[in-house]
Amino acid sequence: MIWRILAWSALGGLAALAAIGGTWLLLLPGAPARGAAPAISSEESEATLAALKPPKRRRPLIAIIGINDKSETTDYLMPYGILARADVADVVTLATQPGPVTLYPALKVQPHATIAAFDAAHPDGADYVIVPAMTPEDDAAALQWIRSQAGKGATVIAVCVGAMVVANTGLLDGKRATTHWYSVGDLKKHSAIRYAADRRLVVDRGVATTTGITASMPMALTLIEAIAGRARAEAVASEIGLAAWDARHRSDAFQFTRPFALTAIANTLAFWRREQLGIALTPGIDEVSLALIADAWSRTYRSRALTFAAAEQAQTSRSGLGILPDRIAADWPAAQTPPAATGLPPVQALDHALRAIDARYGPRTADFVAMQLEYPR
Repeated sequence: MIWRILAWSALGGLAALAAIGGTWLLLLPGAPARGAAPAISSEESEATLAALKPPKRRRPLIAIIGINDKSETTDYLMPYGILARADVADVVTLATQPGPVTLYPALKVQPHATIAAFDAAHPDGADYVIVPAMTPEDDAAALQWIRSQAGKGATVIAVCVGAMVVANTGLLDGKRATTHWYSVGDLKKHSAIRYAADRRLVVDRGVATTTGITASMPMALTLIEAIAGRARAEAVASEIGLAAWDARHRSDAFQFTRPFALTAIANTLAFWRREQLGIALTPGIDEVSLALIADAWSRTYRSRALTFAAAEQAQTSRSGLGILPDRIAADWPAAQTPPAATGLPPVQALDHALRAIDARYGPRTADFVAMQLEYPR
């Protein structure tokens, strides 16, 4: 008798959970909003550029900080690759501790220096500090270093959920800011911060924030324009395949929807079909295209991108960053190799990856990935 009672109680509990979950799914919006983003006035664009002018040096020094574990892949690599190829500033990648930076959800790199070594070499600090998303968002060493750089006059630029890291330093208190759509609720919990909707890039008194992951593209180009002028920014934009990079954004086009939730649930439950996809590391590989491709394939909830090379030493990327292979192998099974795209310009490489994800896992998974990357399709 006791076992029958327990069995019925368990079934009742499962039924209640299913009912709660079903109700939650039904209450989610069926699709994100459609339509064009509101235009940005020329006055606002000019004010943004003026606020991002180099605060110290004619040739600025830009430092990109990461913690050694779980700094976001594209947040960390894309600003570096775009700014380095522009050749309008000295750009360095940093880690809070010695050793490689393991990025999330894919790739491992050798940073140029630790924050301690940077401070010893540049006691007057950087001109700009770029802060990617990190887990945890309250790493004590990172927060202290970001505060110290701001105190030395650096402009702090938070990419994506890097806004939550900067929020934890207190540097956003009393200022306007934005972040990845998934973390807007967390940002609003900081009562001293004013959320700014419908902007991919917000600059307020020495601190800039951006929306989701791919927003580091327009952010980097805006920074290039502020440093070296429109013509240089246009040349780099053409090289990476981006036609426009102003701050326009439609915030309600990116939100947690029913298709998004159902795709996450279905792909997570299909664990037996999960794949490890190999991307060959080669000398001179474009770190921006690689970051976008590896990030996209690692966000399907059906696959994870791994890099491989014939030897264990780091491969030097196009702009001089050491990228470490995840596996030592001469090749990878063809069935587990995504279509080659690392040789394409970054925007085309991402579009190519999303089309390949659509072909392999279906359009819902491709849309699911694009939503995570906050990439308009």
